[in-house]
Amino acid sequence: MAKILGVIAAALAALLAVEASAQAPLPRFDEDALLVDGEPFLMLGAQPNNSSNYAAMLDEVWPTVERLGANTVLMPVAWEQVEPEEGRFDFSFVDVLLDQARARDMRLVLLWYGTWKNTGPSYVPAWVKRDTARFTRMRKADGSAHVVLSPHGQATMQADARAFAALMRHLAQVDPQHTVVMVQVENESGSWGLDRDHAPEAQALFAGPIPQELAAGLGIERQSWTGAFGTRAAQFFNSWYVARYIDTVAAAGQAQKNLPMFVNAALGDAFSDEGGDVGPSGGPNWNALPVWRIAAPHISAFAPDIYSRDPAAVVKYLDRYAAAGPLMVPEIGNAAEYARFVWPAMGRGAVLFSPFGIDGTGYSNYPLGAKQLDEETLEAFAAPYRLFAQMPREWARIARDRPLWGTARGEDGADQTHRMGRWALTAQYGRWAFGEDDWTWIERDPHPLADVPTGGLVAAQLAENVFLVGGRNVKLRIALAEAGAGQQGEIIEAQEGRFVDGEWVMRRRWNGDQIDYGFNFGAEPVWLRIEMGVLE
Repeated sequence: MAKILGVIAAALAALLAVEASAQAPLPRFDEDALLVDGEPFLMLGAQPNNSSNYAAMLDEVWPTVERLGANTVLMPVAWEQVEPEEGRFDFSFVDVLLDQARARDMRLVLLWYGTWKNTGPSYVPAWVKRDTARFTRMRKADGSAHVVLSPHGQATMQADARAFAALMRHLAQVDPQHTVVMVQVENESGSWGLDRDHAPEAQALFAGPIPQELAAGLGIERQSWTGAFGTRAAQFFNSWYVARYIDTVAAAGQAQKNLPMFVNAALGDAFSDEGGDVGPSGGPNWNALPVWRIAAPHISAFAPDIYSRDPAAVVKYLDRYAAAGPLMVPEIGNAAEYARFVWPAMGRGAVLFSPFGIDGTGYSNYPLGAKQLDEETLEAFAAPYRLFAQMPREWARIARDRPLWGTARGEDGADQTHRMGRWALTAQYGRWAFGEDDWTWIERDPHPLADVPTGGLVAAQLAENVFLVGGRNVKLRIALAEAGAGQQGEIIEAQEGRFVDGEWVMRRRWNGDQIDYGFNFGAEPVWLRIEMGVLE
């Protein structure tokens, strides 16, 4: 009887899986919005440390992820982990991860650590590392080996693509409900310390003309790499072949399960590539994205890994990658001062924001991240996550359809103003909620956050005179951008609340002291629906 019941249970599980597959549409991008279960979805992400990708470590991952308030975990799956011997695959960790994520109503983004991980080959299987004749490394100009695997190595590319396809085929079989919503293909590709491969076959390609596909895509004449790109020739040559390699891997995976795929970038200088600081040569740094977009059509998004603490640089990175859309931030430092950058990211329509190093293992990547992932540091990220978690799909829909602005406290804490239609929105930092700056008749202590790198807001324009605003540790003022004679802006009403199933649900109205001196967002973020009017 027990055997019969087991067979029935297995058959029922298979039937339910088929039904779930039929009911759950594949995640996909609709313009710059990620659709999950057919509706816009905002990924409030958490990426654990690199070596937390084992079943025995998950008990040290989930409590920190849940304290953060994330709804999506970005978890590495390593080539060495799933194919320890050539042709023998082991997806046991993936299965455990899926089960535990589903039990917590958590979505997953898998990070494929294959040929490139921070440009290096550390996550390829030992059998790949040992066979340097078959799996070739890049060569320096003097002929000596560079540690990075060559993007011209066909055997490596084919082996990587086979392993990745096997992973995606397994997902197609065991994840019909699409717990995994997206996959990152490789990690921070390119090469540090070497601009391109100098092996004979690579030299021959560099000596020839640029590919016709690249010339046509850029709308330029087919010519030499140096003629086309000047001082960027070696970088863009490497970018083309790294991107083609990764696109081959991505295509092999999508043939098994057609999930959206993206690549992440170790970044160079945010403002200029003239000085040669472009991150690892060949990676998807912002200046190489025109090459990448042509070379890698199976890649849906190009994502910056942000570890700069300079607010101006962070905003510039966000602007550059938002222009290439859709914007995703799969890694940002986990120190508290990085948390404020969630606001400008969301104000540029980000579908993913994810601090790195979110687990309880005690490892710290300081100075890139926090010295210690303590309660105060986690709360800096958890507070804005709580706000967006109130209505993640509603916000994702608004971000897709409405004009946005997001900003964070700059280095000097100066006011920041942005025009939205007829209105000028100004963010101010380190101000007391009550009173005005020009009140000289009363003494005040300096604000405790006057010199603290915290604070920001995001605003969506719902109608000409209506704004949805969320923020933390910031004062917002709204005024007419260009007031006519005798005109002044007036607050019609300000309601705290949230959207539920497309309808605004008010919790309370703000009035009196709460709006007379600007809209003051404290340590616990809230949503405000603000309607303005013009008094004449």
